Amino acid sequence: MNTLIYTACLGLFCMLAEIFNLRKWIIPTVVLGLAVIFSLNLNDWNHPSSHYNDMLRVDNFSVAFSGLALLICTFLFMLSSDFYRSEENQKHISDYMAILVFVLCGALMMVSFGNLVMLFLGIETLSISLYVMAGSNRNDLRSNEAGFKYFLLGAFTSGFLLFGIALIYGASNSFNLQDIYTYVSSNGNNISPLFIVGMLLMIFAMLFKISAAPFHFWAPDVYEGSPALVTAFMSTLVKIAAFAAFYRLISNCFLFTLQKAELILTVSCIATLFIGNLTALVQDNFKRLLAFSGISHAGYMLLAIISLQSNTDSVLFYYATGYALSSIAAFAVVIAVIGITNSEKINSLNGLGKKNPILATLLTMAMLSLAGIPPFAGFFGKYFIFSEALRNGYSYLVLIAIINSIIGVYYYLKPVMAMYGGAANQDEIKLPISYSLVLWTCVILSLLLGIFPDLFVTLL
Repeated sequence: MNTLIYTACLGLFCMLAEIFNLRKWIIPTVVLGLAVIFSLNLNDWNHPSSHYNDMLRVDNFSVAFSGLALLICTFLFMLSSDFYRSEENQKHISDYMAILVFVLCGALMMVSFGNLVMLFLGIETLSISLYVMAGSNRNDLRSNEAGFKYFLLGAFTSGFLLFGIALIYGASNSFNLQDIYTYVSSNGNNISPLFIVGMLLMIFAMLFKISAAPFHFWAPDVYEGSPALVTAFMSTLVKIAAFAAFYRLISNCFLFTLQKAELILTVSCIATLFIGNLTALVQDNFKRLLAFSGISHAGYMLLAIISLQSNTDSVLFYYATGYALSSIAAFAVVIAVIGITNSEKINSLNGLGKKNPILATLLTMAMLSLAGIPPFAGFFGKYFIFSEALRNGYSYLVLIAIINSIIGVYYYLKPVMAMYGGAANQDEIKLPISYSLVLWTCVILSLLLGIFPDLFVTLL
């Protein structure tokens, strides 16, 4: 609970900093503040509690994912110091930073909700802030289009979510997760049809939030049109918070009725894997490539939710951590390349292996982790998820996932081949210190997670 309060206060500081002309102190203060909040968040480990009539629950699951969300935002705010360096952006820096901090507040509510109302508030806090940030580049038509598309589709999905919550309340007479769980477990096969419809509507809404098929179509256009830093937030923080909320919702509410939605989740998982990986093969835009990469990874993480009977929370956390670290490392290079070459094409990386071999090596390691190549965290994340799925009898899904992993290796190597095989561009790519620090830290942590996976996979 304190984690959310302190983070909200940090957002208020960003808003007040404009009044007192403290713009140059905003980003350093936010980064330092998030680091302090991260350490304070760890104090809640093994100290479960509930707040505001069980609206929010603090347990090891919420502490772990809150810590991951704080770590992700710390890295991304470090990248923002150079991303918003222009004079035009400096005029609005307090607004941008405040809105992005409130995105984090929404994510913290989503990973620790104990009541369906709080889930809705968390999703809306996160989503409304992102609608603004997706269209924050006012002079770019693609950014305006991204914000408008995201707003329309997100608002439509919120209607599904709210209608589902209303039906579940009508059937169970409660918004509280524990009361709903008691209703489901005590009624067995006599569950109200209204409850089942409400559950399905909520699942459809959550599939949109995690950009799983057939609700994935917004992601490539929105990712491509949004400013690169905002795309990084969507690809990492938003996706992971949505998966944590989805897992918490299923495990605390719908566990005994999951078989009624199993076919929907299975079809969505298979479609997400194939659409994400096959469509990524033909992309030449780096941001769209990472968008379809995120869609494919949503398919892998859906396996953890389908296999929830064996408590796959630790496996999901491990996979999400490895995915986030590798994605942030890739975005650190993408943002720098776009800023220097003014191009989002993969061929803008041509010859990077000769001009900056260290940077090319770090990006190669990040792409190999996303592809699931050992000894990086991406490999063991897939291994643990596949193992749990096999243990629960989903061998056909594992086979499909393995085939898609092999397909994925090709498009993850496209940037690598451009760096080492393409003719060198004239532009020299040199990373700012903050970018280099984030890139090195993410790659090293991904490698350490791959070398010592047991430290995280048994955490929850």
